[in-house]
Amino acid sequence: MCFAVAIAPAGTTGQQRDHNATNTKDQQTKEQPAKDQQTKDPDPRPKTTLRAQPVIAMSPARVVLTAELNGGANDFEEYYCPTVEWDWGDDTRSEATSDCEPYRAGKSEIKRRFTVEHVYKRPGSYRISFRMKRRDKTVGAATTNVQIRPGLRDIGE
Repeated sequence: MCFAVAIAPAGTTGQQRDHNATNTKDQQTKEQPAKDQQTKDPDPRPKTTLRAQPVIAMSPARVVLTAELNGGANDFEEYYCPTVEWDWGDDTRSEATSDCEPYRAGKSEIKRRFTVEHVYKRPGSYRISFRMKRRDKTVGAATTNVQIRPGLRDIGE
């Protein structure tokens, strides 16, 4: 047999001992949810960002765009082997798909960086969109803006 014995400091009454035991139980109960919250899985979905370099240029301008997936799980299934679509904001789009091995949880890794170049021939403000798709559903997206100012060949027009 096993017995649990509570030892109270000298000079404590039975009521004080019971009160102390109750407070300790309450503290344990109150602390438990905090521990549970800490052990919950963080959001497995990586955050999508899009950067343009340069953000302001003279036409014609070559702009390098980089979409990055930060944080989240390396094997996030929705982001594994997506179709990538770029909307350049100048009435043109491009799309790319990859031929990938079948997804395997814990083994397959998502691609975290997508880099492309685009040439803007006319001045203007352009909103660029990056989308990752699975079938026809957009699963991740980001946007950024670039400003293309008139270049030497635009002055005479």
